[in-house]
Amino acid sequence: MAQTVIIRGDAQRNLAKSIIDRAPIDAVVTVKEGTRSQDQNAKMWAMLSDIARSKPEGRALSPEVWKAAFMSALGHEIIWQPGIDGAPPFPAGFRTSRLSKARFAELITFIQAYGDRHGVRWSDETRAA
Repeated sequence: MAQTVIIRGDAQRNLAKSIIDRAPIDAVVTVKEGTRSQDQNAKMWAMLSDIARSKPEGRALSPEVWKAAFMSALGHEIIWQPGIDGAPPFPAGFRTSRLSKARFAELITFIQAYGDRHGVRWSDETRAA
């Protein structure tokens, strides 16, 4: 039976250790940093929508394409796939759900800095500040 423990303090750390102590031979243990939160994700999409509405540099792009542009600018892998029926290529492989909270925070900071430089009016000043 697979078990997941989110380590928030000593109690969870001790639980994880006890699970490992009881694990059968050939069990696999993976420890990784937690991924982005729902609040971070909601903030990113609000910011991407604000940027799309502002059309900085005259770019009329969808929030999804802005997301791909920011991920690419930060060095995350973008895979371009050929379009269907002669349509232009489209970006794939830029899943923010796999980013750690720290890497996602870097992405949000980068998006905000770009928007601030280009005069984007943030729809939620408390979230964008």
